[in-house]
Amino acid sequence: MKLVTVSEMRAIEAEANATGLTNEKLMENAGYYLANEIMQLLPGNEEGDAVQILGLIGPGNNGGDTLIALARLAEKGWTVRAYLLKRSSAHAALINRLSESNGEVIYAEDDEGGLQLQAFVETAEILLDGVLGTGFEFPIKADIGKILASVKTILGNLENPPAVIAVDCPSGMNCDTGQVSDETIPADITITMAAVKRGLLILPAFSYAGIIRIGQIGELSDLPAWKGIINEVADDQLICNILPDRPLDAHKGTFGTAFIAAGSINYTGAALLAGKAAARIGAGLVTMGIPAPLHSALAGHFPEATWILLPHEMGVIAASAVDVLVKNIDRATAILIGPGIGLEDTTQEFMEKLLGSKSTPRINSKRIGFIKENGIPEESGGGKAFPPMVIDADGLKLLARIDNWPKLLPATTILTPHPGEMSILTGQSLNDIQADRLGIAKKFAMEWDHVIVLKGAFTVIAASDGRTTTIPFATPALSHAGTGDVLSGLITGLRAQGVGAYESAVAGAWIHARAGLIASKILGHDAVVLAGDVLDCIPDVLQEL
Repeated sequence: MKLVTVSEMRAIEAEANATGLTNEKLMENAGYYLANEIMQLLPGNEEGDAVQILGLIGPGNNGGDTLIALARLAEKGWTVRAYLLKRSSAHAALINRLSESNGEVIYAEDDEGGLQLQAFVETAEILLDGVLGTGFEFPIKADIGKILASVKTILGNLENPPAVIAVDCPSGMNCDTGQVSDETIPADITITMAAVKRGLLILPAFSYAGIIRIGQIGELSDLPAWKGIINEVADDQLICNILPDRPLDAHKGTFGTAFIAAGSINYTGAALLAGKAAARIGAGLVTMGIPAPLHSALAGHFPEATWILLPHEMGVIAASAVDVLVKNIDRATAILIGPGIGLEDTTQEFMEKLLGSKSTPRINSKRIGFIKENGIPEESGGGKAFPPMVIDADGLKLLARIDNWPKLLPATTILTPHPGEMSILTGQSLNDIQADRLGIAKKFAMEWDHVIVLKGAFTVIAASDGRTTTIPFATPALSHAGTGDVLSGLITGLRAQGVGAYESAVAGAWIHARAGLIASKILGHDAVVLAGDVLDCIPDVLQEL
């Protein structure tokens, strides 16, 4: 799914109009699709059943979309009412069409005291919000705002309110910034036309949009303006296309080896969560590189793994662990560094030596290296060859202390910072990062030439070629320590199976967020979801897919 700004969508529509897909055709297609979607909401109702639907109609294009949908529903035998907030000569033909289809048309100016409006809202099964579209700019005009506020109050007082469907966006929402008006009516479903508008995936707008679906308005794929949109939103079909096949004649070598260099005496669980996530997503083998004192605590909880015991100082990875690590990753097809390793000086030196800013043994195995799409190893930065790399958590903080670190990493390394870690890596303020998450992720992915997973509500994945994918989920269920370790393990497990860096990050982040939502539903509350619960729900996500 494409993710667009308001100006980008206008450019697409202008190109469509210039090539013969006129505004009238776009509106007709949108209304037809909208009606079909509404009919699917009530699958038990056969044609001719007296389903009652009320449409709130504004003067813009989404008002036209709504009128077309209502006319089609009236033709199917639904009880249809259109409540027009303003007279519009542009909609005259559509209003006549609705009336000829036995739809009822009411003008707000003729409804003294709003008594008809209240009666219609109270008896409707579905309420269509087609008042204000993506071109809305604050503030709402007083006459329109008064009616929207009245409807919002009526809905709030009903024991069984109608399902609210917003056409393109809930009225009174800024579709670029995600700001909403006080009068905005929360929707159960938003059917947004052609592409997801960027503001819909920004709070507070997201909390007003309900379930977001894409409405079809015509064939746009050949338009240059459409092709030029490289910001996307992940959905289940995209993830299905990314996940690797599992052939019947496969063996563990088919699905690669994920090497997890993680953990310390203070953060024992981080390594376990990451390693198990890599295994759960399908890596053929997981090798755990951990400080030696952790082995007795962890091994019994993860018998499927193999273990490399790294030299340590007081329970944290020591600088000398580099020698052991590089001798034991000859079979690894991806490596994760960072979860729970701590920020001690000796671990800092380990990172510096590993990346080649200090003298480090060269890896001689021909099997090791960054795996290109054709499977040929490639030399990484710092003169050494490594498997594809993922860096997370403390690894990112240590990385920020190393001069010229982007050039020392293997090509297309995946970095998974939360906003605080992104602030450390970039020097940008936390407020600036959160104010433009997509822009910041894209900027630094291109500047560093690596893949960035900027975690948080609506996680953004950015590639060095300018592409971005936004994960359309926001949930406090993932606001517990350790959930990030699960995410980095998922990404590493996919990378180990030969999935591309960007694609691994997108699929891992989507599966991770979906697992959090499922865990919350199973357990009954966001607050009780632990990282281990998210891990346990990965099979549920894969089963859904």
